Amino acid sequence: MKFSENAIKVLERRYLSKDEEGNLIETVEGLFRRVANHIAEADKHYDSNSDTKALAEEFFEMMTNLEFMPNSPTLMNAGKPLGQLSACFVLPVPDSMDGIFDAVKNAALIHKSGGGTGFSFSRIRPAGSSVRSTGGVASGPISFMKVFNAATEAVKQGGTRRGANMGILRVDHPNITEFIQCKKDSAEITNFNISVGITEKFMEAVKADTYYDLIDPKTKEVVGQKRAKEVYDLIVDMAWNNGEPGIVFLDRLNRDNVVPSQGEIESTNPCGEQPLLPYESCNLGSINLNAVLDEEEGKFVINYAKLARIVDSAVHFLDNVIDMNKYPLEEIEKTTKSTRKIGLGVMGFADLLFKLGIPYNSEEAIAVAGKIMEFIETRGREASRELAKTRGPFPLFGESIFKDEEPIRNATVTTIAPTGTISIICGASGGVEPLFAISFIRNVMDNDELLEVHDYFRKVAEERGFYSDELMREIAQKGSLAHVEGVPEDVKRVFVTAHDISPEYHIRMQAAFQEFTDNAVSKTVNFPNSATREDVSDVYRLAYELGCKGVTIYRDGSRDLQVLNVGKVKGKEEEGPAAPAAITPRPRPEVTMGITEKVRIGCGNLYITVNYDEKGICEVFTNLGRAGGCPSQSEATSRLVSMALRSGMDVTTLIEQLKGIRCHSTLRQKGLKVLSCPDAIGKVLEKVMKMQHMQAETAAKNLDIGSKEFVDKHGCLDNCSLCSQKDTCPAAKEAGDCPECGSKLEHEGGCVVCRSCGYSKCG
Repeated sequence: MKFSENAIKVLERRYLSKDEEGNLIETVEGLFRRVANHIAEADKHYDSNSDTKALAEEFFEMMTNLEFMPNSPTLMNAGKPLGQLSACFVLPVPDSMDGIFDAVKNAALIHKSGGGTGFSFSRIRPAGSSVRSTGGVASGPISFMKVFNAATEAVKQGGTRRGANMGILRVDHPNITEFIQCKKDSAEITNFNISVGITEKFMEAVKADTYYDLIDPKTKEVVGQKRAKEVYDLIVDMAWNNGEPGIVFLDRLNRDNVVPSQGEIESTNPCGEQPLLPYESCNLGSINLNAVLDEEEGKFVINYAKLARIVDSAVHFLDNVIDMNKYPLEEIEKTTKSTRKIGLGVMGFADLLFKLGIPYNSEEAIAVAGKIMEFIETRGREASRELAKTRGPFPLFGESIFKDEEPIRNATVTTIAPTGTISIICGASGGVEPLFAISFIRNVMDNDELLEVHDYFRKVAEERGFYSDELMREIAQKGSLAHVEGVPEDVKRVFVTAHDISPEYHIRMQAAFQEFTDNAVSKTVNFPNSATREDVSDVYRLAYELGCKGVTIYRDGSRDLQVLNVGKVKGKEEEGPAAPAAITPRPRPEVTMGITEKVRIGCGNLYITVNYDEKGICEVFTNLGRAGGCPSQSEATSRLVSMALRSGMDVTTLIEQLKGIRCHSTLRQKGLKVLSCPDAIGKVLEKVMKMQHMQAETAAKNLDIGSKEFVDKHGCLDNCSLCSQKDTCPAAKEAGDCPECGSKLEHEGGCVVCRSCGYSKCG
């Protein structure tokens, strides 16, 4: 077997079976025997005399030769009592309390079994709508997303995988602007990736700079209009700010809906690449393109005969997974088996280009991408049709867009998924992403530093005579070969990394793979920290024009949980935090500034005073304008909020907790702009916070901002592009380390992955 030391470490930590005390009771070979034997058993469903022993050996060799690897749940659970083998599911979220909480329960069961879930919240009526059964008002989709988020937080998946979610809202939902901004604070809704469901009508309105209709999902009536360009610019602004939301083109997903009679595709899995009908699941696997290269006379060539053999075996393997799976819900089993969707993809594409001597950001690379994926899709469909000859087509074939063609076993065959941990096992670059770093420093125990260099680059450097540890450390520090002396120009041209590649080539590469992929392509467009909002907008427009089904972008340094941050090494001053000390609120300042606002509530008028000093908002007072109500409760709320503010708690967190709280006295009164006294306090706090931000931004335009004193005084302004010290300012460049092993993290395919231990934010 060809597994690297790091691959074995990841397998031992995350995949090999353990006893109740955490001791390993399975070997690496034992794992792959377990998986191969279990998946091969499906052949007996169709032929009791089939040679499953020989088939199991074929599957075992394919995996241990690092030619193909199934998704993580299959490796973890095949042949075990849990037996749940699928990576991704989509659940419907109806507009009823019973239906919503059924979805919460079902999501928890899926997360417990090792899967991730996608949801469309577009059916939920907008916030403020009347609820006829109770006489109250609807809280809207964002409030229910928080319920799902909290449920996910509570479910741990046996210490190996944690639940991940995708939340999608149609761009024509009345609450779309609130949705777009719901993750402005990266500490909120942390178990969701979010994407806006874009329609063709919306994009046409953006191009024409006209208004578009907002549709009430309950009544299907037009309830308002928005200027498309303003909504589009808000999406761009939020994505520039921290990478979310992404966008998915809903009409394109449904253009390729194989069985439109079963309804619309509303959502995808957590990384954006697998569109599914409600209650569908998909089983994914990836071919390692390193394995299909042969070296002939000192040059690498693609062995298409070997690739054909791997595709045939992989399609057989994934179709068997559908039969051997233990589904978490009967409805999921029924729906999945009715279409039998599989998702065969690739990993190691960047490695393949290195060995072929082709730069990622070149026309030749785009041509290679299209040729390889066209071959895999064509051969994969042929393999699926061969299976249909003995096993029959998928049950809904007669209702499908393929009904007049040769029968096919699987409604979809190809998907480009992020490969995260399985690419570490195979020693391959992730998915179809460019390499993030040629060389980087890994921090190990006792503050020692371990130099990590891409294997093939090391080989080239040694053969060409320019390798040295000092040079590799310089490459790690600069993050690119572009400005490193001592590396030959032809090597620099080929060994490009993510930030060497223009956004245009990121998208063009995604589009090249998408052209020959049944489902969608998971890829991240990595931007440097200096990228502008206009750069992000250009990428979204290009993705739309080139036929992509969705886009995920990430601007370096824009999140607290930073991607692999080449150029910065964890020093002694950054050792793990000590146990937290007791928090004491700072004294009330002698002089403050602020506003007082009169707010009409259900039992009279509430006067709310919010004060601040040079360190930020520091206190809240309330006073009822007439007898009645609950003044003691309002006073208690104000005192606690004031103490929290002077203890350093983020004001946005407090606002989030206060806004949306309801009081029975407001339910049946028309014309009220608040739901309760706490809701009123939260809204006035938000108003003052926004006022401070506007003042700070105005000041920033007139000052040489970026000093520590300025950051301390005004907080993070989300204005790093204006800052003269953005490259060193701690508010602009947060280090992001793996929460499990402390190594640097890498942003790949809409997710965050640790290449050292296999940690993945998306599960």
